[in-house]
Amino acid sequence: MAGKVGFIGLGAMGGPMARNLIEAGVPLVVNDIDTAKTAKFNAEVAKSAREVAAAVDRTIVIVETTEQAQSVIAGPDGIIQAAKPGHIVICMATIDPFTARSLAEELAAKGIAMIDAPVSGGTGRAQSGDLSVIVGGDAATVAKCEDLFAVMGNKTFHVGPLGSGLAMKLVNNMLVQVNTVAVAEALVLGVKAGLDPKTMYEVVRVSTGGSAAWELRVPRILSGDYVPGGTIDISYKDQELETAFAKRLGVPVLLANVSQQVYQMARAQGLNKEDGSAIVKVFEKLAGVTVRKDV
Repeated sequence: MAGKVGFIGLGAMGGPMARNLIEAGVPLVVNDIDTAKTAKFNAEVAKSAREVAAAVDRTIVIVETTEQAQSVIAGPDGIIQAAKPGHIVICMATIDPFTARSLAEELAAKGIAMIDAPVSGGTGRAQSGDLSVIVGGDAATVAKCEDLFAVMGNKTFHVGPLGSGLAMKLVNNMLVQVNTVAVAEALVLGVKAGLDPKTMYEVVRVSTGGSAAWELRVPRILSGDYVPGGTIDISYKDQELETAFAKRLGVPVLLANVSQQVYQMARAQGLNKEDGSAIVKVFEKLAGVTVRKDV
């Protein structure tokens, strides 16, 4: 599909994704609650989601919370108020799957299609255009959006009907968030035992304890780089989605519930807007050690 594309949400992930689309020659109509962000893009700027929808046939939404997605998609000034029949809403935000299905039904009543297409890979891969795009929805509708997915990511997975992309994203996020807590515990335990943290990093990454979380988190911890990719607040929000989703399905998730409380401890320490790697500070404080040798 040619023509202008709407893009709502220019944060840590959405910003680089939108920039890659612009650089690929896709004309965008952008909107963000923070108007300072829209000024940084060579794109048409809309004052509201409703104004975006009136100007395009496809709109990408990548906001932070379920409540924001509800407002942007179906609120009084949302996409539903101006989108024409045949419009496609591409919800790339990580939100509650049941709410996504409800929004899709509301849109469908007006002839507007919706798919869920959350992404994985973090801010680095958002910048390089190497994200994994995890899609749920009608196959024909998904096919009409593959040109956009090919710019923002290097792998697209169509995992089932609407809501399936979000379910898959929550499963993936649950694994990395639980693993991040385990990484922090392991580092602090090793340092307390007298091990060198850099040596620990090199040993584990080629041993059975290695993981994506180990590769992503430990270099940040060793350098003290807690400038956010994804924040503690976002990790906590995602775990709230995961545990609530599991409750709706009647599935016990022990580790996700326990590790969420560690993120809450980090929030209580004021680490809300630091990178998820900063979870190590909770264990450093409890154990009375620091992982960085120069701290």
